[in-house]
Amino acid sequence: MPDLLIELFSEEIPARMQTRAAEDLKKKMTDGLVEAGLTYGGAEAFSTPRRLTLVVHDLLVESPTLKEERKGPKVGAPDKAIDGFLRGAGVSRDDLEERETPKGAVYFATVVKPGRPAADIVAEVLETTVRNFPWPKAMRWGAGPLRWVRPLQSILCLLSDEAGANVVALDVDGIKAGDTTEGHRFMAPGRFAVTGFEDYEAKLKKARVVLSAQERADHIWADATNMAFAAGLEIVEDKGLLAEVAGLVEWPVVLMGEIGAEFLELPPEVLQTSMKEHQKFFSVRNPRTGRIERFVTVANRETADNGATILAGNQKVLSARLSDAKFFWENDLRIAKSDIAIWTAALENVTFHNKLGTQGDRIRRIAALARDLAPTAGADADQAGLAAGLAKADLSSEMVYEFPELQGLMGRYYIEASGQDAAVAAVAEDHYSPLGPSDDVPVAPLSVAVALADKLDTLTGFWAIDEKPTGSKDPFALRRAALGVIRLILTNNLRLRLDRYIDGQLVRIEGMIDGDLPDGHVDDLLEEIADHGVFGAAFRAVKNKMGDSPVAAFLNLEAKVPDASEDLLAFIHDRLKVFLRDQGVRHDIIDACIAMPGNDDLTLLVKRAQALQEVLGTEDGENLLQGFKRANNILTQAEDKDGVEYSYGADVKFAETDSERALFAALDAAQAAIAPALADEDFPAAMAAMAALRAPVDAFFDEVQVNTDNETVRRNRLNLLSQIRAVCGQVADLNQISG
Repeated sequence: MPDLLIELFSEEIPARMQTRAAEDLKKKMTDGLVEAGLTYGGAEAFSTPRRLTLVVHDLLVESPTLKEERKGPKVGAPDKAIDGFLRGAGVSRDDLEERETPKGAVYFATVVKPGRPAADIVAEVLETTVRNFPWPKAMRWGAGPLRWVRPLQSILCLLSDEAGANVVALDVDGIKAGDTTEGHRFMAPGRFAVTGFEDYEAKLKKARVVLSAQERADHIWADATNMAFAAGLEIVEDKGLLAEVAGLVEWPVVLMGEIGAEFLELPPEVLQTSMKEHQKFFSVRNPRTGRIERFVTVANRETADNGATILAGNQKVLSARLSDAKFFWENDLRIAKSDIAIWTAALENVTFHNKLGTQGDRIRRIAALARDLAPTAGADADQAGLAAGLAKADLSSEMVYEFPELQGLMGRYYIEASGQDAAVAAVAEDHYSPLGPSDDVPVAPLSVAVALADKLDTLTGFWAIDEKPTGSKDPFALRRAALGVIRLILTNNLRLRLDRYIDGQLVRIEGMIDGDLPDGHVDDLLEEIADHGVFGAAFRAVKNKMGDSPVAAFLNLEAKVPDASEDLLAFIHDRLKVFLRDQGVRHDIIDACIAMPGNDDLTLLVKRAQALQEVLGTEDGENLLQGFKRANNILTQAEDKDGVEYSYGADVKFAETDSERALFAALDAAQAAIAPALADEDFPAAMAAMAALRAPVDAFFDEVQVNTDNETVRRNRLNLLSQIRAVCGQVADLNQISG
């Protein structure tokens, strides 16, 4: 069985596209071959800056001959119908076979599809792949219609086995397939022929090309770490940069250079970011001081002077780059030390969103909410307001303008330089976190309060203007913000009624949008919501205070805010389901707990869900669930039939069997245990008390007929079922549980 070797050789492919392109080549080719009937043993794809390579092992020599039986029209059908069937099947009338079926005699034809040589199929699939390759960006050159990421120069396509290698005949816009390739552009120019994959890989390495991107990356990392270790230093690990640099070179040559002494006092993050973004250098750190003192660059060739000229050029360019960074740093420090309020004032002229005001407006909202949240997070309210007011000041700095990815981190340096406490300064860096599911969650009280306020303001703001995520579109990263809220609350075990803070922030934002709400009444409304937590009562109380004041904006708030609040809380619950599902908590169990009062206390909600899942994972819990559902179904059907609600309490004096009396006693005992356990938020104890009902409920259904002919006994038993529903319903809405 032959092996297939394909190489698509071009001008330099951007590093960020190489890995995906190699996988796309593998998928499109193997899918196409299998679809055409050619199976194979295995396939590997490779990429370098100038080539995509695919090797397919143990390919069939030809596709198998296929036979297909087709059913035609009835015997005696019009000639037109029979002729159409013959054309479609590609057979003559003599090839037809008559067979008896339950519907009469019918024509059948056997269609034979002969196999095709592998070379013909490979040529066909490869041409289709090349012409329809899914590059993120592609270009045309010359006069032909072919598009490729960079001008395609040659195609190597070989089928090889023990007997030798054969070129697959293929011509794509004048580029004919052959058996030759090129080595390194500078160290081994010129073309050479190959006879198969092993020969190809060996000759490439001899021509100073390492085919495997992983091998190039391993070589770079090994040489870099050895160089750093020899100097008593260490490489700052950066897997993304390593993968990118491995895609920039075909023959990696690792060089270490020095950073000018005048730049060594720059913050290490500034040095690292500047070198990575502008020149793809690795940072080399002194483990004793934490300073970045050297850099590692990767050249694409060996030189007679062992890279001295390359290093000299790199150091010259680096010096110019770092001179800019040093200027930004010193200028920003001067402003921070003199009056950091200059930056916060500048944010008054920066639009956050045309419907949500400026960055200054947003900072004031976040600061107000951070003050509200501070006691819950264990922070001082005034400190939280101060930290929130300064957290985004660095957005006006020159360093963050040049390197946006340093926002927050530079704020920490600048706020601390302005004389503020380190805990206040740390908020600038921490309040953006967590940015993703694996990002660290802030735990310092001030940082938690401001980070939570920042994300809740983002969510309430875009809900207020009806800019919600739709489908896969989420331009304002609102799903990420909701996950951040969830992780902040759960990681820090915060106990807060989330709905109250959502309501309050929506009122702030809607009051700002409407603009004509009389001064002071927004604060009045926030106080009422905080005191009562009920919109209707809060609005009525403030409306009475307003007297004859204009109420148009106020009425608009009353109409819009409650709906937006409920919708946003439901959105957060949806994200919580996703978050908990990844931790193994079933979605129906979460739904059962969300249906309970207090579902905006996420910490409480998760504790309830975890305890319920644990109980339902036991035999007693699972059987009790079935008993509950049986009781609920019987009760629901009876209530629908009788047109009454059986919830007025069962009386043990009407019990006729021991199992009934045992169930009465068990329900009383469960109620006595569940109520205090729920009051103490001891959900495992409450769930265990509920699960203890399993045996008496089972015995009741085994021995008792609920819908008996005696109406008094029947009503009493239905009321007893209602008591089962009521007792279990205190723990969770078991109707939401599937199964």
